[in-house]
Amino acid sequence: MADKAKRLSRVLRVRTMQLNLTQAEEARAAARVADEIALRDRIRTLADAVSPVPTPSATAAALGAAAHYRERLHATAQVVEQRVVQADQGLERARSATMTAKRDQSAVEKLLERAHAARALRELRAMENAPPVRRPNRHDPC
Repeated sequence: MADKAKRLSRVLRVRTMQLNLTQAEEARAAARVADEIALRDRIRTLADAVSPVPTPSATAAALGAAAHYRERLHATAQVVEQRVVQADQGLERARSATMTAKRDQSAVEKLLERAHAARALRELRAMENAPPVRRPNRHDPC
């Protein structure tokens, strides 16, 4: 039975390490999503700031350059939007993996607790079934 408890302890250590790794991957995925969203917001801000505004001193070349730059920013924004979607999907996969790892670790913990409880119960029954131990009477002769 000690072998089973040792094996379960070893499996628990492995499952705990796997849980820690999946939690770290989930944190990296969340950071990736945050980075992509920040990039998307910066590109939108730039695109709004570069909008061609007709002014009396603006030349056709300046307006054309601003329009071209804004068009490029919008194309980049579409690409970044796809990256945000992919990062969100990666985060969902990481969360799912973390939940699975947590479930596996909890299952091993429950098995280990059952093994300890069964061992304690066996030891109690062994003590109950053991013959009584009588101590010698140490009274002085009266």
